[in-house]
Amino acid sequence: MPDVAIPETPIQPQTPHQPAAKEPAPHPLPVVAVWVRDLLVSLAISAFIIVFLYQPVKVEGVSMMPGLEDQERIFVNKFVYRWEPIQRGDIVVFRYPRDTTKSYIKRVIGVAGDHILIENGQVYVNGEALDEDYVPGDYADARSYGEVVVPRNSYYVLGDHRSMSSDSREFGAVNERYIYGKAVFGYWPMEKLGRLR
Repeated sequence: MPDVAIPETPIQPQTPHQPAAKEPAPHPLPVVAVWVRDLLVSLAISAFIIVFLYQPVKVEGVSMMPGLEDQERIFVNKFVYRWEPIQRGDIVVFRYPRDTTKSYIKRVIGVAGDHILIENGQVYVNGEALDEDYVPGDYADARSYGEVVVPRNSYYVLGDHRSMSSDSREFGAVNERYIYGKAVFGYWPMEKLGRLR
């Protein structure tokens, strides 16, 4: 009888039972890199917003009290007037016409072509008395000023603290080329956090 070759099944050596190998812990460097990347992106977006859209500004002086107090911090939107016109009631920041190294903040009372008259502190725009709830009695001014017509491309601006403000009553209407932003939001002190009106 011929010899038959029977293939042998290899016998695996027995080894003691070992738990499944753990995956190595992630290296902390990629986590830090992601965090740094996110931080840099956030800073870049913030810088873009501040440089091109909003600028933080510190109010100096009392001419806009009680709405804005001395040393209050606000944001000024520098881009809004590319999309919409300056309107009566807007609080604007502009370079002082007599010294453009200084910036002023005032409220727009009249636009080009408006007739402005102030009698005993009451402001009239085109013959109608202006309702100014943002000027409390303690901040009013009883002086009178003759009628003026706001020139083309210009704005008549007044501070809310009428008895303590240097404004268009003194230096005339402000040409639009000097106006560089609209005050929109107060952020410091915290109790005054919110939109400006």
